[in-house]
Amino acid sequence: MSTTMPKAQNITRKWYVIDAADKPLGRTAAKAADLLRGKHKPIFAPHVDCGDHVIIINAEKAVLTGKKLVQKVHYHHSGWIGGMKEIRYDKLMKENPEKAMMLAVKGMIPDTTIGRQALTRCRIYRGSEHNHAVQKPEQL
Repeated sequence: MSTTMPKAQNITRKWYVIDAADKPLGRTAAKAADLLRGKHKPIFAPHVDCGDHVIIINAEKAVLTGKKLVQKVHYHHSGWIGGMKEIRYDKLMKENPEKAMMLAVKGMIPDTTIGRQALTRCRIYRGSEHNHAVQKPEQL
C-alpha cells in the first residue's frame, strides 16, 4: 500500500463561519487555526497548504477569562531605538477587537510561507454581518 500525497491543485476549499460571541478568544482562535491549516481533513500534510477559508464574526463579543483583560499586554517594536510599544488587552478589545483576534490566530499558525498564505484566508468582523454570503459558508 502506498501513501498518497495531496497536490495543491486538487485541494477543495470550503468556507466556514465561526461565531465568537461569549466564547473565549483563544478557543475560537485555535479552532480557526485548525481550519486554516486543514488539520481537520484526512488528506492533511504539513508541507501542502490544504486549509479552508474562515470567517470569524462577533469578535468584539469574545471574552478573555481570568484577569487577562487587565494583565495581558501586546508588545511590538518599531525597529528604532526606544521603539517598544505596548497595549493592554482591555484597550485593544475596546478599540480593535479584530486585531486582537488576528494576533491570537497568527500565534497559532506556523511562521512559514504556508502559514502566511493560510492567514490570507482568515476574515474577521467586529459585528455579526459579513459580506461572504455568496460563498455559502457553513456555520460552526
